[in-house]
Amino acid sequence: MMRQDSYGNAIEVGSQLALERYDRGMRLFLGAEFGATEAFQAAIDEDEHFALGHAALARSLMMSGLMPQAKAAIDRAQTLVAHLDHRQRRHVECLALLFSGEPHKARALVKAHVHAHPRDVLVAQTCSNVFGLIGFSGEVGREADLLAYTSALLPHYGEDWWMMSMHALALCETGQIEKSASLMERSLALNPRNANAAHFKAHAQYEAGNIKEGRTYLSNWLAGYDDRAVLHGHLSWHSALWALHDGDEAAMWLAVDAGVGPGAAKGLPINVLTDTAAILYRAELAGLAVDRERWMALSDYAARCFPQTGQSFADIHAALSHAMAGQGDRLAHIAQNATGFADDLVRPMARAWGAIARENWSEALDELIQVMGSTERLGGSRAQRDLLELTYVNVLLKQGLTAEAQRCLITRRPVLAASPPIGAYPRH
Repeated sequence: MMRQDSYGNAIEVGSQLALERYDRGMRLFLGAEFGATEAFQAAIDEDEHFALGHAALARSLMMSGLMPQAKAAIDRAQTLVAHLDHRQRRHVECLALLFSGEPHKARALVKAHVHAHPRDVLVAQTCSNVFGLIGFSGEVGREADLLAYTSALLPHYGEDWWMMSMHALALCETGQIEKSASLMERSLALNPRNANAAHFKAHAQYEAGNIKEGRTYLSNWLAGYDDRAVLHGHLSWHSALWALHDGDEAAMWLAVDAGVGPGAAKGLPINVLTDTAAILYRAELAGLAVDRERWMALSDYAARCFPQTGQSFADIHAALSHAMAGQGDRLAHIAQNATGFADDLVRPMARAWGAIARENWSEALDELIQVMGSTERLGGSRAQRDLLELTYVNVLLKQGLTAEAQRCLITRRPVLAASPPIGAYPRH
């Protein structure tokens, strides 16, 4: 029977109860809350022939890192589409392409689909943030592309909390902090438990340099957030980062050990790896002692979860972990064999980490110079790429290039220039 989902899309589903469970799953999924997978499973338990229910379950399982189960769900969805209309068939096709290993093809199809069906929200979501198909495109100008994407969608969504939060992030990542913060507040007023909005508000506060305000807000917000939810570990990283910037070492390690590192975080392996590597090295840059056993454990985790290269953002953090752990063979594998959307940057970055671990600052500088002109291609947010900005400044300081280090921060990351979290930085 043809019904309408909560975004007004015509959808073939066998019962109202199945649709209600599907709509609940969408709300939880879009808000990065725990329970979306269970809601989508309940929808297809009610209607086993619900093609878009299986596709949504696949997407939710994918975001939980359960790839074999996700692949089985999308395969099942594809067997059920023959009688559906064009939008629903293309909906399933777009989500199926996420499993194809052809991100450029998937991105092109998603953009074409949402141009025709802008409120097909589970498809639109795949391109909508820094971890989406645009965010991980490896292309110069991806931040502007993301802003153009959300700007085109925004008029079709009205007062929708999810779309507001996505557009607010795109504004934040292009330097429009006040507009971003204002729109994020509107989103949170409509759905205070939208973890994406809480996350992006943290980014806006970071970009504005509001350390103490950000710490307080995020600590209070996290108190009611299920630690099994997809963003819990990453939001814990934000808390750890702010504690570091605030000079609160004890709180930083508490956040790391409770919610960020392997064995603590329950989120996606890419977040566990990248967040842990970033906070450990940023702690070292700030002058804190980091137990080598932490690096060894993270190197082992990276080798286990990312044995092959191809995800450039993960690869640069895996390389950092291997370098700091003294795992030369693992590091060499990335430096010599990197593949993926920004492999031409991953290889010199891996060599740079190796040189830094050996305290060969001149070699590190030579390698970093090849990367710093286009770090956005590696993926991640500005806050995440500050790992590279601060590393570069530290290497300049180690070479005695203090004036250049200061100019670099002022021109590239002025929000950090007043009090950069680098132990070697000159204080006045």
